[in-house]
Amino acid sequence: MSAPAAMRRSVVLIEDDAVLGESLTQRLALEGIDVWWARSAAEGEALLRRRRPTMIVCDIRLPDGDGESLLTHLMPQLGGTPIVVVTAYGDVGQAVRMLRAGADDYVEKPFPAQLLIDKLDAFAAWSPPAEPPPDAAGWASPSMQTLRRHLLKLGRVDTTVLLVGESGAGKEVAARVLHEAGPRAAAPFLAVNCAAIPSDLLESQIFGHERGAFTGANERQIGLAERAAGGTLFLDEVAELAPPSQAKLLRLLQERRFTRLGGREELALGARIVAATNADLRARVAEGRFRDDLYYRLAVVELQVPPLRQRPEDVEELAAHFLRHFARSLGRDVPALDAEALGALLHHGWPGNVRELRNRIERALVLAESQRLGVADLFPERQAQEAPPLSLAAAREAAEREHIRRILARCGGRIGDAAQILGVSRTTLWERMRRLGIKD
Repeated sequence: MSAPAAMRRSVVLIEDDAVLGESLTQRLALEGIDVWWARSAAEGEALLRRRRPTMIVCDIRLPDGDGESLLTHLMPQLGGTPIVVVTAYGDVGQAVRMLRAGADDYVEKPFPAQLLIDKLDAFAAWSPPAEPPPDAAGWASPSMQTLRRHLLKLGRVDTTVLLVGESGAGKEVAARVLHEAGPRAAAPFLAVNCAAIPSDLLESQIFGHERGAFTGANERQIGLAERAAGGTLFLDEVAELAPPSQAKLLRLLQERRFTRLGGREELALGARIVAATNADLRARVAEGRFRDDLYYRLAVVELQVPPLRQRPEDVEELAAHFLRHFARSLGRDVPALDAEALGALLHHGWPGNVRELRNRIERALVLAESQRLGVADLFPERQAQEAPPLSLAAAREAAEREHIRRILARCGGRIGDAAQILGVSRTTLWERMRRLGIKD
């Protein structure tokens, strides 16, 4: 039976074997999964520029290249899309490298179709988004409800929007709401952090480059502006752009055309530009550090994303969301917060905003020994300040206990997998868990 439309899954299958490709396409279709089949790396790249699949299945060996190069090249735009690598026996080592690079799993030929379907079902059931879905959490406060109304309205038009707010406040989440609210929702949403990439590489990331454009440019690279096609290009920390990059971005916004580095062909920009910053751009303009003409192009509409400390109504809702999110990913029941812990969350200053809240909840869930979280679970630094110093032996045991728990959580509680990562036998791990009071 096919899945309901709202839950329908889709796969981009990149496989040159006609028999296997046809078989998988038919079998996945019977499970209600939409399949777009590419028979080469080039076809796969073209498909992934147009489609937003919920899953990707890619063979390592392709007639015009290999899956490793293709997926490594496309990884920045794929976000958290689950990737399953298809490999022959002799390519397992390459599959392992791809897992380290960001792929999620691999299957070795020959394999039954049901094995692949089981893995895809597991991804659909257990892969939560990297940030809280905007419809699910974080919009209880009046300020965020007002922001959401603006975003939904602006999503229907192509006006350039500048999102301003502190680091970790949720600017990218807001940008995704904007993207999903309009006709561009079916096209890619691609994000680049302008502060995280050296200026000499950033232009190549955004505009792409031709082979030979600079030392090390051994092949053409399609930039984010081109890959975003009819979708959204999100430029985070735009205040950190160097002057030459500011000039090129201004031209892109004015003329909606660009050229790959080292190229001559002018290409049309089909994507919408949304920018974000945690800096005061007006002050930077006054100081001569940011172009005023670029600022006015970016800030046709400027929206503030308020920090978490200014919207305490959202703290409890976000905390509950993250508790469900991480409990599900760890295969655990959702724990409760005691009254003192909830009060501590509500009165905390949140210098790290939503990102800090997310990290505190995740850490508490991984390390908690009971189904009820207290202040010590969420703010262990407070307990550390008050508690007497541990002996060396006790400190070693505490460190070992925490490390084993983290590995077990990462492995979903599977003792065998955890033992392999830790480099000990299952029996040794069981004995250490018993000695340290760790329950399986």
